[in-house]
Amino acid sequence: MNRYLAVAAFLAFIAVVAGAFGAHGLKTILSASELSSWQTAVRFQFFHCLGVILLVILYRQQTDRLLRWSANFMLAGMLLFSGSIYLLLLTGIKWLGPVTPIGGLCLMISWLILVVSSVRKN
Repeated sequence: MNRYLAVAAFLAFIAVVAGAFGAHGLKTILSASELSSWQTAVRFQFFHCLGVILLVILYRQQTDRLLRWSANFMLAGMLLFSGSIYLLLLTGIKWLGPVTPIGGLCLMISWLILVVSSVRKN
């Protein structure tokens, strides 16, 4: 799980960079609506980095393969959800739009897997 921790920390760093870039570098390039979408992507990425860190901590206390599955879905969801929004706004490539909900679905699945893991332990 050390790799998960390293990846989550790196993605948290990227979220801070992306947030600053959006606030300072993109405010004259993107519309207010687009900047709001950018900040949503940053926020989701950052919260889910914390989610992966939580999963690492939980895994160290109770080795459960479901926690790994949850982390995998969370990482995939971050990349698909936030990554597609970043790329869509930076490049204008429209086919990236349908990727975003797939990422959101992965994020939802990751949290549901954590629920199952928690209930199963009781």
